[in-house]
Amino acid sequence: MTRPVYLVDGARTPFRKAQGKPGAFTPVDLAVQCGRPLLARQPFHSRALDLVILGCVNVIQDEMNPARVAALRLGLGAEMVAFTVQINCGSGMQSIDTAYRYVKDGSHDMILAGGAEALSHAPLVLRQSAVEWFGDMAQAKGPAAQAKAMAGLRPEFFKPVVGLERGLTDPITTLNMGQTAEVLAHRFGIDRKAADTYAMQSHRRLARAQKEGWLDEEVMPAFDEDGTVHDHDDGVRPDSDMAGLAKPKPAFERPYGKVTAGNASQITDGASWVIVASEAAVERHGLKPLARIVDSEWAALDPAVMGLAPVLAATPIAQRQKLALDDLDLWEINEAFAAQVLACVAAWDDEAFCREVLGLDGAFGRIDRDRLNIDGGAISMGHPVGASGNRIVLHLANALKRQGKTRGIATECIGGGLGGAMMLEVA
Repeated sequence: MTRPVYLVDGARTPFRKAQGKPGAFTPVDLAVQCGRPLLARQPFHSRALDLVILGCVNVIQDEMNPARVAALRLGLGAEMVAFTVQINCGSGMQSIDTAYRYVKDGSHDMILAGGAEALSHAPLVLRQSAVEWFGDMAQAKGPAAQAKAMAGLRPEFFKPVVGLERGLTDPITTLNMGQTAEVLAHRFGIDRKAADTYAMQSHRRLARAQKEGWLDEEVMPAFDEDGTVHDHDDGVRPDSDMAGLAKPKPAFERPYGKVTAGNASQITDGASWVIVASEAAVERHGLKPLARIVDSEWAALDPAVMGLAPVLAATPIAQRQKLALDDLDLWEINEAFAAQVLACVAAWDDEAFCREVLGLDGAFGRIDRDRLNIDGGAISMGHPVGASGNRIVLHLANALKRQGKTRGIATECIGGGLGGAMMLEVA
């Protein structure tokens, strides 16, 4: 026996673009900034929660197990169990999926599940040769040994490497994430114009959503120590056009690459939470769910084509639920790169790919652009990796509710050759 599971509410911070130095908020700061107003508007005492799960990739040294630190700062009590999950870009969705399975099997009734990331706080890392030199210096005994070790000092030892750059490079294929998107662009014939057009639409859609107030219940203002109010996703460029997007040079494969700084996700800080609850908890506290979590799936494939993982993760859900493409009203595909999203759309519409890779009788179909990322995505608002999977699930629920639609799937590619997907139905 399994129980219905509901997403009853959620909130996130504005996603703030990294500015070349540590931002105003750490991952836990961000989690607390949106967690407090979310919990304050609930009809139940926050200690009615059974568990806290937080996705975070770049955990900083002062916040080990950020889920626990955030739970304590949110006032959930010393008795509240809290743990952190990490599956790269899928971490925020993994927190929801773990909560979903706990509630479905009856072991828990109500869980706070989130994701937080402050990429601007990614550490600077010493080169391995510098680390070895410092080790030699520490072990040198006596003036002669110290002088010998000192002679090995090199100027480059004082030039650290940005840890994020190394983290975005796959250790198996040695390709960085942008290069994997170039592989897909080549495989599915995605040209620069198509990628730039998609990016322009992402910015314009987010700008419209902000102007229309469609994100007001979802985005909670964040207040830094100086009293500055951060109340919107600041990476959006409302005046984005094709002329401007044509200017940046290819970022990874010059001179003919399709991926640029303009059509890729932004390096960003942000956090997101959702509350996952059982039917009993919904009735007990008089809650009004946003949506029911119907199904979820994780997939894996060659890291060199990791951007196709949404196709492998979402398709089994549609098959299990006996749904055709037209039965799904909305899609959220995390916009790691425009070329990557467009490659997924092309793969689902490719009969040979669907037969050979997905085991379907023919093409799944082509997702209507009016159903996909209708309010923009990571290209325009940014991709705080530990939070993005949580945000797309939350936003899918809100978008379905706003448009009076029934069901949708949120999915994402994950560095390392993984993907996650989750299906929602309006409650």
